[in-house]
Amino acid sequence: MGLPAAVAAVVGESIALGIFLTPAAMAKSLGSPLLLAAVWCGMGFIALCGALCYSELAARFPQAGGEYVYLREGYGLRPSFLYGWMSAVVIDPGVAAALAVGAVPYVQSLHPIPPRLATLLPFIFLLCLGAINYAGTRLSSRVMAAANLLKLVVLFSLVAWAWISGHASTTNLLPLVTRRPGAEPWFGAIAGATVSAFFSFGGWWEAGKLAGEVRNPRRTLPVAFVTGVLLVTAVYLTVSFAFLSVVPMERIVSNTAFVAQFGSVLFGTAGGKILSACVLLSVAGGLMAMTMAAPRVYYAMARDGAFFSVFGRLHPRFGTPANAVLLQTIMALLVLCFGAFDRILAYIIFSAICFLSLSAASLFRLKDPVRKWWFPLAPFIFLIGSGLIALLILMHNPLPALAGVAVVLSGDLLRRWFAPAKPISIADVAEPTLP
Repeated sequence: MGLPAAVAAVVGESIALGIFLTPAAMAKSLGSPLLLAAVWCGMGFIALCGALCYSELAARFPQAGGEYVYLREGYGLRPSFLYGWMSAVVIDPGVAAALAVGAVPYVQSLHPIPPRLATLLPFIFLLCLGAINYAGTRLSSRVMAAANLLKLVVLFSLVAWAWISGHASTTNLLPLVTRRPGAEPWFGAIAGATVSAFFSFGGWWEAGKLAGEVRNPRRTLPVAFVTGVLLVTAVYLTVSFAFLSVVPMERIVSNTAFVAQFGSVLFGTAGGKILSACVLLSVAGGLMAMTMAAPRVYYAMARDGAFFSVFGRLHPRFGTPANAVLLQTIMALLVLCFGAFDRILAYIIFSAICFLSLSAASLFRLKDPVRKWWFPLAPFIFLIGSGLIALLILMHNPLPALAGVAVVLSGDLLRRWFAPAKPISIADVAEPTLP
């Protein structure tokens, strides 16, 4: 994988279904375009601080596994195993299932399909993506890079067309500061919008999981992290303001209705289908990036002896962690069968933020101190921002958050089966490389 594919992994995970849904809800609750811009910029700044932390970690530990490796090097095997356990059985299959199911209504809006086929579509999506990832890193990285590059082109083209066609008007954005009638109270609006923005940015860190298959990772990954986060911030800002310049804030009814409103204004009767195609492309890019990155965690765990060894083998022909890809695909299919992905995400997101913060904090535990211009300010800002978001989630939904912590800690029982005789470090792991 080169730089374009690594950037695509950062962008693809972040920009998925949320780009068409969260701006409307955020704008409606905040009631002010300037407040909306402030939340996006604030979250972009926090994500950029996190990207700087992860760029240093990826450069120091250029192995497949991402956060699993950073947690292992910073805190030992127990926290890293719990993160891998959470990824393998809960959050990765849950996110994949949620995106696959979320894409179905947009397929149906493009072309009516029988109910039985609509039920099978998420399974077909996941099986196709699993087959692409199984068949080779070069193939999957090219498909991912192409899908996410096309996604960016389409999104920026929508923004350009909104202004070129004359449907966008700056008067719809005015007044920039004054909050519209019906906006939520200050604290609740900003808290809700901040959490939504965090979820919308979520996934930029996934590129670190692919470090073992990136060319010159010590140079490529830092550039990919920073470039990807800046691109995501630019997309959310420009697309949000394009949406509001076409559909005034006062006319926003709901998230799903907003997509139809925006499409009908820009493209008339064909607007719904055109926007549905854009949503599908966005979801496909996000799913491709996620299903490519996730199996590398299980692969890294197995290479450490912290998971079943069968998942630590590379395919003799394709050079991919094929068994880990199969595990991720099967788990996502099982989640689809149970239909529990929405509850899974609600339970586990608090724990995911905690692991994200712990990974960044591992910079303070490295034997060789970090000597970068942004250290220690960037990790402090990222940790404070992540901590506030975790606190907001805990205040809003304490029971799901605590239940998620219990699910994660339950993995400690399984960890005892795989406890190695001595601590694992990067020096103990010989990372296979592709020719």
